[in-house]
Amino acid sequence: MYYVSKRLEIAGSHQLTLSYESQCSNIHGHNWIITVFCKAEHLNSDGMVCDFKHIKDKIHGQLDHRHFNDVIPFNPTAENIARWVTEQFPECYKVIVQESEGNMAMYVKDDTDPGAL
Repeated sequence: MYYVSKRLEIAGSHQLTLSYESQCSNIHGHNWIITVFCKAEHLNSDGMVCDFKHIKDKIHGQLDHRHFNDVIPFNPTAENIARWVTEQFPECYKVIVQESEGNMAMYVKDDTDPGAL
């Protein structure tokens, strides 16, 4: 099995819709760190699991210097963003989204899910 990861730095804002009162309901921004993990049993015809540039173009290209609520169709929590990024690439099995030094969320694709195969 081959494994690769790509770390992206993204400046972006969001506004959370929550069931309780929170300052996060106000528009605010982060310097996000998103780490994308991909794997493949066999390399593609170019000798790669996937091209790092494709990951950057798709994720950085859509989110950097943007208001996430305008770009993605769900409540843009770190957890939801991690899952969304994972769903962008068939080779991706895990994503870590860090919105600040002490706050990270991780989504790992369940390998037993038939849709993940």
